[in-house]
Amino acid sequence: MDLDIEVDDSRPPHVVVAVRGEVDIATAPKLREKLVELANQGAQQVVVDLDGVEFLDSTGLGVLIGGMKRLRGLDGDLTLVCTQPRILKVFEITGLNRAFIIHETVGAAVAG
Repeated sequence: MDLDIEVDDSRPPHVVVAVRGEVDIATAPKLREKLVELANQGAQQVVVDLDGVEFLDSTGLGVLIGGMKRLRGLDGDLTLVCTQPRILKVFEITGLNRAFIIHETVGAAVAG
């Protein structure tokens, strides 16, 4: 399956990255490139909306961790939006639910 990424920068200082499809070894580089591009452009608060993600493997987790570290190194942050139980389970099993701030809606994420 393909990966679709849409960027919405209409809510400064937040940039919302809506991800749809599968984030795996084949598609994760596309997400990595987008997150690096946003950081290089000066984005400080990136919200990755995972509600359209059907599958997330360890490669995808690595991309999200890398994005979070890159942004935090630039005094920014990367937060997530996710309500899908099967995707949330991945974060719980790996303990990454304690590393990431995970919101239920984009509105909640941009509100703080």
